[in-house]
Amino acid sequence: QWYVYMIRASDDSLYTGVTTDVERRFNEHCGTRLGARFFRGRQPLEVVYTENHPDRSSALRRESVIKGLSRDLKLELIGDSRN
Repeated sequence: QWYVYMIRASDDSLYTGVTTDVERRFNEHCGTRLGARFFRGRQPLEVVYTENHPDRSSALRRESVIKGLSRDLKLELIGDSRN
C-alpha cells in the first residue's frame, strides 16, 4: 500500500510526497537526515491529507498531479478554506 500525503509546514506552505508509512515519513521530516530538503528552514507541523494507492507508480503519478495544482486547489483538496 502506497500513500500520497501533504504536510503543512511552519511557514504555512504545503509539502507533498509519497510513502508506504505516513507516520514514519512525517517523523523523518522532523529534523532527521532522512527528511526532505524542503524542511530545512521550516518545520513540519501536521499531515493534512493522505490518499491510498495500490502501487508506487500510481502514487507517484498522483503526487505529480497534486504538485502541479495551485495553492488554492490544494487547499480545496484538503478541505481548508484559507486563502
